[in-house]
Amino acid sequence: MQRDGEPTFRESVDLMFNRAVQLMDLGPGLEKKIKVCNSTYTVRFGVRLRGKIETFTGYRSVHSEHMEPVKGGIRFALSVNQDEVEALAALMTYKCALVETPFGGSKGGLCIDPRAWEEHELEAITRRFAYELIKRDLIHPAQNVPAPDMGTGEREMAWIADQYMRMNTTDINGRACVTGKPPHAGGIQGRVEATGRGVQYALREFFRQPEDKAAAKLSGGLEGKRVIVQGLGNVGYHAAKFLSEEDGCKITAIIERDGALTDERGLNIEDIRQWMVKHGTIKGYANATYVEDGTVLLEADCDILIPAAMEGVIHKGNAGNIKAPLIIEAANGPITFGADEILRQKGCIIIPDMYANAGGVTVSYFEWVKNLSHIRFGRMQRRAEESRHQMLVDELERLSADKGLGWTLSPGFKDKYLRGAGELELVRSGLDDTMRTAYQAMREVWHGRGDVEDLRTAAYIVSIGRVASSYISKGL
Repeated sequence: MQRDGEPTFRESVDLMFNRAVQLMDLGPGLEKKIKVCNSTYTVRFGVRLRGKIETFTGYRSVHSEHMEPVKGGIRFALSVNQDEVEALAALMTYKCALVETPFGGSKGGLCIDPRAWEEHELEAITRRFAYELIKRDLIHPAQNVPAPDMGTGEREMAWIADQYMRMNTTDINGRACVTGKPPHAGGIQGRVEATGRGVQYALREFFRQPEDKAAAKLSGGLEGKRVIVQGLGNVGYHAAKFLSEEDGCKITAIIERDGALTDERGLNIEDIRQWMVKHGTIKGYANATYVEDGTVLLEADCDILIPAAMEGVIHKGNAGNIKAPLIIEAANGPITFGADEILRQKGCIIIPDMYANAGGVTVSYFEWVKNLSHIRFGRMQRRAEESRHQMLVDELERLSADKGLGWTLSPGFKDKYLRGAGELELVRSGLDDTMRTAYQAMREVWHGRGDVEDLRTAAYIVSIGRVASSYISKGL
């Protein structure tokens, strides 16, 4: 959403890019090559529905092909337009470079309200959109690999994968044409939770750094921290659930499009989610205080604010009133360029979107690799790992018995130690490692250079530098 006196989402991304490259020494022309969007394909197609032909407009934008395939989600929303898709494609380029997934940046969108159509109608629309992209190699395991985004999920990805395989019956790697599929259709365990899980891992890594916590005027660990989450979709729900159930955070407010729920003692995220699934709204939920104008709670007192829905929700009009000392951008572009300036001047620490929500593309990378290797992670080594651990436990218990020491390993420890890592454990381990490594790369620039004042600029410098190196290695 563009507000008066503020740049568009795409312009905000470009302005943030410009702020970073001013601190870099890129060769002549390289800055422009990295910044510009390579191509955008616009398609208008018809589908016969409800007795007439309905025409839909869709986009697939390729920002950078410094690595291939290019990667980026497909969103279904009435707000979809070319500028938004190109801005999101640019963010995908920088995001993939930051977390070192071997992809260029792309993005797609279909201008549609998915709630306005029955499931069989939405399938017909999705398959036709996919057909238009597939026949131009804009969906292809080696060239362009979509994933879910706002308004899409496992179901839509399964339809797209099936459409690709119908059109490419001899492509043995066909399932790798799209990620975010259901596990039974070539997907991977942990993909649905991946972006929210990545937000959790990002916060854990931030709170491991005393210097960074001090910059946000926070102390201690995550336990007891008051958190406000804007948007209880897939990303916001999983982030809120994991932070409250596993890290002891108190989710003091949930902001949705139809209002907000608040309770200083902490909300029951799973209970609220079940209410929303059943009723389609947060209205009427009895175990919290309902606030009709939910946006006012963006300005409420808390330790951590997690915008996890749309772009531009924090803008010049409300940035000055934001009280959270730490904001983590679970959504793409939730803070406008103007708001970013205001918040930084106030001393607010922002963990930027290109890092914070990179869990999705990271686990998509794992799924793509799984599809190309045609084997489930953990299948070869899990039982061998368990056998080695069992040998060690047996030997320790034998020694205890022989020496009369009288000690035994606790059952809880034995159960955990003896269980070999399956696909979900390996996915979470790989995601945790990725988020830690990427954060360290950012903070090294943030604290190691005197001219970088914030994590967002540091993230851009790291990612742009990696894209530049890739282009230079190609001979540009």
